[in-house]
Amino acid sequence: MHSGRTPERFTKRSLVAVSHAIERAALAEAEDGPLVVFALFQRLPYFAREREVYRQIAGRASATVVGMVGGPPADLPDRVYPVMLDEAEELAREWSVVALTPRFGAALVAYDQGEVAPAPTLEGGRLFTGRWGFRRDEALHEVSRLRKQLAERLPGPARAALDEAVARVRDIPAGPGEPRAEAALRLLARRGDRSARPVESSDGILDEPGLRRWAGVDGVTASGTLPVALVGLRVDEPAGSPERFGRRSAAREGQAVLAAVTGVLRPVDRAVRVADNEFQLVLPALGETEALAVVGRLHEAISKLARSYPFVAYTVHAAVAVTARRPLPTADLRAAVQWAVRKGVPVAGLPPEPAVVPTP
Repeated sequence: MHSGRTPERFTKRSLVAVSHAIERAALAEAEDGPLVVFALFQRLPYFAREREVYRQIAGRASATVVGMVGGPPADLPDRVYPVMLDEAEELAREWSVVALTPRFGAALVAYDQGEVAPAPTLEGGRLFTGRWGFRRDEALHEVSRLRKQLAERLPGPARAALDEAVARVRDIPAGPGEPRAEAALRLLARRGDRSARPVESSDGILDEPGLRRWAGVDGVTASGTLPVALVGLRVDEPAGSPERFGRRSAAREGQAVLAAVTGVLRPVDRAVRVADNEFQLVLPALGETEALAVVGRLHEAISKLARSYPFVAYTVHAAVAVTARRPLPTADLRAAVQWAVRKGVPVAGLPPEPAVVPTP
């Protein structure tokens, strides 16, 4: 975004609030047209959630341009011009919302970092780097940039409407009160961020419904964005192990195994218990090499339990996968762990995933 400001890091949770504020501003009753709006959504499911808002915006704007990987949606409103983005191009990483009239402008331009911060949900913790502001000349710069980058993919009427709006904006000076209004908006945004509910602790363990909520299965999420490493783990006592000394001892051993499993987690990670002796770890933004290193630390931690419980020697089988699919392939991961147990393989992998094909 063209300004003297240093790019900042934002979670998706905070950027959603900013993008909604820009959209509401575009919908406000005003006689300062023409209005043009650009919005890059990364993936189709994110646009689908906002379809009704953009139908309303299109009813007021001269041109509304939406871009995403996957699609186009089947029932776009009139005067909404879709741009299909290729998975590999830089614009596929961009999350932008820009609204511009001769007397008003606002822009959010952020780039997906493929990383995550601790947050109540996996999706809400996704990290972006960028800027936002409610200044007309910055919005003018972003409209001009996106119009140039997407020109070959826009129909003639969209290009004409954009050019007319830009010409009108350049004829009128920006309002002198913009910095003060923006300062007030930033104060409200910071207060809203501080009022967010605290981040869930990762020192416990989720059940499967808890994983669904945290991973966004019941909300809006999309394949092809944040990569996630999955580790399936089964911890068994070998057949023929000596009888343990009562239920209390067995409970202590179980707690020790649980502590070893959760002890390898970062604040952004989650562990799920799928059976008494079986776990799945969800490790956002890690690759296969890093996930295998986690398995190595798990082996080491569990093998050390024999010092405290000399009558118990645990056997560990694991499976590792890295995926950008949603929902997460947890059933496939569990099947891979079961295969590793049957074959006596310490660490199994999942078959390579086919390319993600977006669903219109």
